[in-house]
Amino acid sequence: MESAALLVALPCYLFGFGHTLFALGAGRFEPGRFNFAAIALGAAAQGWYLFLLGTVRHACPLATLPEVLSFLGWSIALMYLVIGPSYRLSLMGAFTAPLVLLLQIAALLLPARPDVARRVSNPWIEAHAALSLVAFGAFGLACVAGLMFLVQEGQLKSRQPAPIFHHLPPISVLEEAVRGLLRTGFLILTLSFAAGWFARLPVSGMKSWFSLSLWALYGAELLAARARRLSGRRLATVSAATFLLVLLLLPVIQNLSHPRTP
Repeated sequence: MESAALLVALPCYLFGFGHTLFALGAGRFEPGRFNFAAIALGAAAQGWYLFLLGTVRHACPLATLPEVLSFLGWSIALMYLVIGPSYRLSLMGAFTAPLVLLLQIAALLLPARPDVARRVSNPWIEAHAALSLVAFGAFGLACVAGLMFLVQEGQLKSRQPAPIFHHLPPISVLEEAVRGLLRTGFLILTLSFAAGWFARLPVSGMKSWFSLSLWALYGAELLAARARRLSGRRLATVSAATFLLVLLLLPVIQNLSHPRTP
């Protein structure tokens, strides 16, 4: 039942992405309506999947790497639905959908490890886990906005810009979106650490170092951007690279998060 809900989300993201590519190729792209609706339906199906799984687990469904990937993809889609329109980033859905789609495919294909399923009742632990993934949803969307910035900058420097150039937002809007999403993600991640402190969460020393290093890295990016030591292009590149690093480290962090039983 739970997997069926997740399977419903996949064609929604696929249709949204495919429709945008077709419309751009045909020169009939209209900002956002179908694409936004497709991602909204996909996020709703994902949310239902996570709700069903959480009901079975009696906990936030983050016990295995596939569940974490699914929750992360849902967080990115949710951030797009909430924040994307405020920055006039109608085409962002075309960049967001394939990233979320890949995360959901990985969640379906990777084997789960039922031996590490959690049974917890501490609401602070649940808040810590959920807020962490929502924060990285914001960082993931900052990565998407950063990639859009780099594409648009390349089009501006090109003598023969592609049709997509006329539909991308100005690089000033994209730069502000990257900054805003990084600030949002950093704030939520800080709240996540606060919830973990209230929970008295027992974690391995290595996991603590991983988490604090990522928090410090994003904090340093924000400070450098505020001090104007990072240009728009460098900020876009760094935000995209940092999130890709997070994706590479995610299996390691998830493995360190498993409670050790004697």
